[in-house]
Parts: sequence; structure tokens; C-alpha cells
Amino acid sequence: MKLTAKTESRHGYAVEFSPYTPQRLACATSQYYGIAGCGTLYIFDAAPDGLLPIQVSDWNDGIFDVTWAENNENVVVTGAADGTVLVWDINQSQGPIKALKEHSKEVYSVHWSQTRNEHFLLSASWDRLIKLWDISQSQSLATFTGHDYIVYCVVWSPHIPGCFASASGDKTVRVWDGRQPSAPKLVIKAHDTEVLSCDWSKYDQNVLFSGGVDGLIRGWDIRNSRQPVCQLSGHQLAVRRIKASPFHGSQLASCSYDFTVRLWDIGQPNAVEVIEEHTEFVYGLDYNLHIPGQMVDCGWDQVVNLYTPKSAQQLL
Repeated sequence: MKLTAKTESRHGYAVEFSPYTPQRLACATSQYYGIAGCGTLYIFDAAPDGLLPIQVSDWNDGIFDVTWAENNENVVVTGAADGTVLVWDINQSQGPIKALKEHSKEVYSVHWSQTRNEHFLLSASWDRLIKLWDISQSQSLATFTGHDYIVYCVVWSPHIPGCFASASGDKTVRVWDGRQPSAPKLVIKAHDTEVLSCDWSKYDQNVLFSGGVDGLIRGWDIRNSRQPVCQLSGHQLAVRRIKASPFHGSQLASCSYDFTVRLWDIGQPNAVEVIEEHTEFVYGLDYNLHIPGQMVDCGWDQVVNLYTPKSAQQLL
């Protein structure tokens, strides 16, 4: 069964399931393809008759990414085109409860810490900087420099406290220690093109995946990153976002500017399933942590889809 919602006149950039409520998800959107206009944060609940918007909140500039707080089920954080990191309470409709402004350009990625007893936020920007935040404070805790171009993605390790990875237009993926902002622990020359996305394996703390404008997905062992441990090909255009499955160590999902979502087994070079439900760039993608196999995506065609792929059903 597929559930669908429309983000009317708003183009989808990112979507993420709530870590608390199985049927709830947040979607970050922008007007006019993010080039101009405002942004809207949607909170949807899945119901038998579709995805129902329970909260719709506007900002005066585009919204490019979204992450749920891991210490408060009602708090969502977004990254905006005006360089702000916005903190929202989904029970309040009048706007964000906090706007953190240190980046000088678009904030393209935000991610909440995934390890126990750490409640930190990362933001990554077109200004080439990554910032570490405690959202209870008004200023960032640290700034990470070194990327030579836009930082498109930043993601905490789900295993190693204080460790995160970033993907950049400088063709690298970098691994950082949050306590040492002076330099990355590792620089991987991941692709011959811009790298738009990265994600950690949920089953092996040493494995990291990258997705590039070249349409390729590569897996890396951070203990020996001279050569990729796998390469997945099939996307006809840039890989916009990749997600490692929380339920199967060998499964990976990706979405692309080629209008598709693809499911992969990292032991096979070609996709095990290709989902063609969008008519524009697919930007957002996530797995539901509560319902094995269930996924959500969003795209520039103003459509949000919730579904369980056939290849995931076979693994249940």
C-alpha cells in the first residue's frame, strides 16, 4: 500500500521519520525549486486514507533539510537558505522557537547525534563550514573547516561517539572527531565528481557510503580507504541521497535526479529494485525505524510517497 501527499507549490528537499512516533514524518520544502521564495515544514501522520498534514509551518526562505531531536519528540530542526538553523516545536504553529544564524550561505544539511547521551546537532553549509551545536545555547560549540567547496551532507556515526562524516563538492568524504575541529581524521577522495551524500552502515562501524554526481554509490572501510569496498551503478544522473538500512546490513537505498529510488544489496553491482514514482528530481529519502521495510521519499514534483518496496517485503 502506498500513501501519498502533495506539498502544493512547494518542492520537496528532505523527509525524515520521527524516531518516536511510527506514523509521523517531517518534510522540508522550498518554493520555486529553492531558488527564491519561502520554505515550508510539513509534519505528516500516516492514516488509512493518506498522509495527513498535522502541522504546516512557513519560513521566509527555502528549507533544505530536516532532522528530529533525539531528546524531545516534538522538536524538529531544519536548515534554511538564509544560513539559519531553525528549531521548531511541532505543537506551536507561530514559527520556529529558535533561529541560529552563523552560516553565511545556505544550510544544506542538519543531523542530530545518534549515540547515547549525546544531544548535539551538526549543520553543513554552502559556506564550506560544518558547525556543532547544543540547541540550548545561542552560539555554536565548534566550527570545522577544511572542505574546499560546498558541504552537501553531514551525518553522525550511529556507533562511534563524537564521530561524523561529511560529503562535499570538493569530491571528498571526510571523517571527523567532534572534539577536534582543527582537522579531519580522514579524507577520502571518494569520486571524480561532487559528492552529494554519505551515510554510515548501521551494522559495521567502519563502513561509510558515498553518492556522487557521477551516479555512483561507493562503500568505504575507514580503516583502509584507498579503494572502495563496493561500487553500485545504475543511476543515470546524480545520486542526491543515500540511506543505509537500519534492518539489513547489506541493504542500501538511494534517490536521484533521474527521478528514481533504487534499492541495493551491496554484494550486487546492480539495483535489486527500481522505483519510478516521481516525475522530477527525487531529493528526500528515509527508512522508518519502527516499521521494517517502510520508506518515504519526496521530490521536486511536490509529491511525498510512503510505501514498502517489494524487495524489502521479501526480506521481512
